[in-house]
Amino acid sequence: MLFALIRIGLALSLAWSIPAKARAQSNEPAVCAVLFYSPTCPHCHDVIQNTLLPLTETYGGALQILAVDVSNQAGQDLFNAALHRFAVPEERTGVPMLFVGERVLVGSGEIPDQFPALVEAHLSRGGVGCPEIPGLAASMAASSETTSEGASTTDAAPAESASLPETTAPGIATAMAQDPVGNGLALVVLVAMLISGAWVVVTRRYLHYAAETPARERTILVLCLIGMAVAAYLAYVETAQVPAMCGPVGDCNTVQQSAYARLFGILPVGWLGVIGYFGILGASLVATPRARLIRFGLVVAGLLFSIYLTFLEPFVIGASCAWCLTSAVIMTVLLWLTAVPPSTPRRSRPQVA
Repeated sequence: MLFALIRIGLALSLAWSIPAKARAQSNEPAVCAVLFYSPTCPHCHDVIQNTLLPLTETYGGALQILAVDVSNQAGQDLFNAALHRFAVPEERTGVPMLFVGERVLVGSGEIPDQFPALVEAHLSRGGVGCPEIPGLAASMAASSETTSEGASTTDAAPAESASLPETTAPGIATAMAQDPVGNGLALVVLVAMLISGAWVVVTRRYLHYAAETPARERTILVLCLIGMAVAAYLAYVETAQVPAMCGPVGDCNTVQQSAYARLFGILPVGWLGVIGYFGILGASLVATPRARLIRFGLVVAGLLFSIYLTFLEPFVIGASCAWCLTSAVIMTVLLWLTAVPPSTPRRSRPQVA
């Protein structure tokens, strides 16, 4: 009854009318992939609902996706076998994880970006069989035998007639519980940013943003350089698709593998940070009243975007990124440094024509 604990499905929109054996005999090209998921994983829900299900509707019987639930021991054993077989690095062992041919795609960033093109490429070459994961074939056979004996298809569905699992978006409490320490830290940073932004508005510090204090300006330059280095590293990770060095707190790779790591699905957020810090640095070097007004505007924009990203980490993604939180803290400090106290003489306020 090994497979009685594993939800394994073949996502085929035509599966009810076109058995897999019939397709094999007709020599029609088909692509078989294996998805490892967890019912409580927000990334899994996103990938299944927004990427895999639409693809199965598009390709019908030409696309076979076996879904394995890793939240039970049997599914976890099969997952570990796949990790060992494909030598997946430890920092890339999260779900959702999709195996197709010899490729391994991880997260709600890689799978939507790369899987559709892989399907097209394999179909053009005549298709590709299911990945050679130890124990997968035996599990499929066990599933068929269990179903033929009258077992419920909810617990053990045959590969030729099941569909991708139904998932629901996890609640806030579930997302927070996935990384309580890292998400708790993200929540603290989020609250600090919100309080800082509100305090600047309430105290009208936003009317005074052109102090000529050398020590303050040097601090701003140093923070810009540090922020630019952090953003550049994240941009490298997102562009090169390499694992990030996360440290002891949080799970930055989960964040970087999510769909939110790219703005509008195109521009890596890290590069947006590099551009923003470069703009703040440039405006600081120009050192004119108008340039400082522009600098203050860039800092405010950066803070608002940091608030948005930091909110996503604990409440939507379910994981935090220490690098992202570092950038958020830097942007918060820059807000205080570029919006000086109301006691600053009014003559320091730039005159805008």
